[in-house]
Amino acid sequence: MELTQPALHDLLDRLGPEAGHMYLPGDLDVQALTDLLGDRYGTPRTLVLDGFTDPTVDESRGAALLVPFQDRAVTIRAWAYGDQWVATGTALDAEGAVRPVLAVAPREVPQPLAVFPDEDGENVDWLERLKEITGWNQPDERPDVDWAELESRLGTALPADYKRMVETFGVGGFDGYLDLNQEPWTSLREDGLLIWAGTEAEDLYCWRTDGDDPDQWPVVVRSFDNTRDLLFDRGTARFVCHALVDPLHPYTLARYFDTHWFMNYRVS
Repeated sequence: MELTQPALHDLLDRLGPEAGHMYLPGDLDVQALTDLLGDRYGTPRTLVLDGFTDPTVDESRGAALLVPFQDRAVTIRAWAYGDQWVATGTALDAEGAVRPVLAVAPREVPQPLAVFPDEDGENVDWLERLKEITGWNQPDERPDVDWAELESRLGTALPADYKRMVETFGVGGFDGYLDLNQEPWTSLREDGLLIWAGTEAEDLYCWRTDGDDPDQWPVVVRSFDNTRDLLFDRGTARFVCHALVDPLHPYTLARYFDTHWFMNYRVS
């Protein structure tokens, strides 16, 4: 009861920042736990399946997670998150019974690498690139949005790639962190800004509405404490792509996750 009552992050906190593991109650639904971690950290990497360890597993792929189980791991799936590996699955306990397990281990954060070496031209379809990065293969979530009514109400046209993002992904967030507004917020309009997304850290992702062509509007990030605005080149989908995979981006998620996804809040 003590192990099943706390929220998941409480269990992970109990394992601490260094390597650690725990056996969980035998009747715990391992798939439900895997799905819960998947909602938080994205698609897992399979390290062990039916007792066979992936031969490509090394320190850069979570090998430290397997150390405490030696040859007793049955099925282990792992996620990268910042400077830590997280894993769940099943392993034999000291009595030889198959038990659910939860484990963490330190992870060396990869050094920044060049990204998009050939993809920063004017002809890149950044929405398609975003679908590739997130593995999105679902039907469009909101294909029938009445943009004419919304733009009339706002008194301005909106960037085409933003409209395609809303139509494609719908209600949710990239990596469960960067929440896509289904219509722009106008609370900063007196500053010349429309807010198209926000984060768990309460940073606001906006456009500076300079000029009559919304596709030329630059992206502005207003920090959660209103102490600074950072200006980025035009392109909403382009901004999100770089935020997901470019370790040098000021608001990168690449140093936290090694896979990226879009969490549909209506489903999750």
